[in-house]
Amino acid sequence: MRRTVTAGLDGSAESRAAVEWAAREAVLRGLPLRLVRVWEPLPDPLAQAPLLGAEAERDWVEWAPEESAEGLRLCHPGLEVSAERRTGDPVDVLCESAGTSELLALGSRGLGGLHGFLVGSVGLAVVGRADCPVVLVRAGEQAADEHRADPTGIPSAATPSRPVVLGLDISAPHPALLDFAFGAAALRGAPLRVVYAWMPQPPPSNETPGYAYEAEALPVAEEALEPRNAFMLGRALAPWRKSFPHVDVAEAAVAGGAASVLVDASRDACLVVVGRRVRKARLGAHLGHVAHAVLHHSPAPVAVVPHA
Repeated sequence: MRRTVTAGLDGSAESRAAVEWAAREAVLRGLPLRLVRVWEPLPDPLAQAPLLGAEAERDWVEWAPEESAEGLRLCHPGLEVSAERRTGDPVDVLCESAGTSELLALGSRGLGGLHGFLVGSVGLAVVGRADCPVVLVRAGEQAADEHRADPTGIPSAATPSRPVVLGLDISAPHPALLDFAFGAAALRGAPLRVVYAWMPQPPPSNETPGYAYEAEALPVAEEALEPRNAFMLGRALAPWRKSFPHVDVAEAAVAGGAASVLVDASRDACLVVVGRRVRKARLGAHLGHVAHAVLHHSPAPVAVVPHA
């Protein structure tokens, strides 16, 4: 089956922003766009309630993906857009659609202020299970938001792109994650900022039995970590620099919590890329705390890339 860029559509402002983002991404990648609208049947007692059942059915009819598809064709001439109505559990249907997708875009609900954004249970479940990268997009995200402001201070789609930010663990720099981030930057003509965040080790306690040390030696040992981490980060990126010679890459090994460092970097990004290990926990798929925090608090779209 031909691969696509897929977007979940449920009529919300968040999903409409995700659909628009997916359309721009499909144009960049030269791929068709597929819109998926999922109908989850109500349990029998609720479905039989006259008002509730009728309202749910009316919502299903009014938010027709075919109308959204037609609008996207007008906005993006030449873009191939298809629309599907599916019935079933939204997580199962979207994960199935992800299996034949280059990537899947979903909406992320904004809470406003310092509270960031809220990824609903469906979004989190899909992010944790999908076989392809999943991009979460907040309501109101526009093409101009992904670009630098023009000389008057107004964001404009005609100005250079903001950076793609990649959060990388140098102990396991997986190729799928690096390839996606470098590819996304190359498609946009955007710089790529790669960040590795590491937590400084607390100094050992002189109360530890049998332990002795000289206080003057501790800062030297701690400072030695910074050039070591920077070297390892540079070594991990070297093959991809050769494969993507036109991508402007800036790298930083930063002392601090990975989640807070990435959320801070996301404020000037057009896209934030984080990884997710493909592993199954007892209670379902596992999403690391860093990816979880970035999904909830990044003002920029976040791509979660599954890897081994």
